[in-house]
Amino acid sequence: MTASLVPTQAVRPAPVAVARWCAGHGWPVHPLAAGRKTPAGNCISCQTPGHTATDCPCLTAGRWCHGFHAATTDPDLITAWWNLKPSFGVGVACGPANLVVIDIDAHPHALPTRDRLLPGIAIPESINLTGLANGFHTLALLAALRRVLDPAEDENTLRVRTPSGGLHVWYRVPAGQTWLCSTGTGKGRALAWQVDVRATGGYIIAPGTTTQAGTYAPVGTCRTPALLPEWLAIELSRTGHRQDPHRHHERTQPASVIPQRAREAVIAAGGGRDAASRTLLAALQEVADCAHTPQGAGFSDKLNRAAFTLGGLAAAGHLPSADAERRLLAAAVQARPAQEQRCAQIIRSGMAAGARRPLHLGGRP
Repeated sequence: MTASLVPTQAVRPAPVAVARWCAGHGWPVHPLAAGRKTPAGNCISCQTPGHTATDCPCLTAGRWCHGFHAATTDPDLITAWWNLKPSFGVGVACGPANLVVIDIDAHPHALPTRDRLLPGIAIPESINLTGLANGFHTLALLAALRRVLDPAEDENTLRVRTPSGGLHVWYRVPAGQTWLCSTGTGKGRALAWQVDVRATGGYIIAPGTTTQAGTYAPVGTCRTPALLPEWLAIELSRTGHRQDPHRHHERTQPASVIPQRAREAVIAAGGGRDAASRTLLAALQEVADCAHTPQGAGFSDKLNRAAFTLGGLAAAGHLPSADAERRLLAAAVQARPAQEQRCAQIIRSGMAAGARRPLHLGGRP
């Protein structure tokens, strides 16, 4: 797709041009029903209960069906589909495209209780919420609490204004990572109230697509997704949006598997029978056990407490400080894979505090 066909606020390119532009970025596309946000159907069987993408012959025959399951970057298929029905809209399958899109809504819904505005984050009564009314506000609040740039204001990534007044903020993620979808008004996994997440198992409407409600128009000049910011990756992991195949496997194992790895690390360090090694083991185990609880485990407090203990042990000469830090970080990352930098900061701070109070075998003086 040539530069002149890149979607802008003023130009509405033909849907097939949008589809080709997306495919050119490596984003698999699929048709949306003309003028609508929903995937285009193809066969009568799709209306039959129990019919699934796995059973549908349309996909293997090169026909669109079942939304993002049919998504492709094949230029011949794209040309055939949109030549047959030029009015099709364009959907992008987020998972295969390695995309995570933050979908900010601005719907006129009643404000929920404080505990549902930013799930997992307690908002003190001292914070005045007057005027807070939509996803733009809750995402800005989250960014302010974390002292980072509000994604809605991120000019270094692709942002798309929706016909309803919302905003899609597009980010890319490394291949092989699995991030999950959510809705910001549900009671399950959620980043913030009125902030949806489009990722694996979902799709996003391509910029330049026009529905009956209006056009999905890019904002600013950036037309490529930036890498998902580290702070946002941490928040999405905290709220259960990150699916790690290794962690999933470990959660299906008996509860003793992860602690056993910690014991093996202690033994490899030079034993496991003396008081210092037992203390080290207990600290590692408490942190590693958080892998069984993706959220609500008090992970940060446990990690800080373990770091304080190990800092004291190291200061008393019971084990090398660098070795203790390395082993604790390994246990922490095992429990929270996407939070390595944050874990490292907590460990350094906790160990520095613990080092000021050496922990002798008989207890701190």
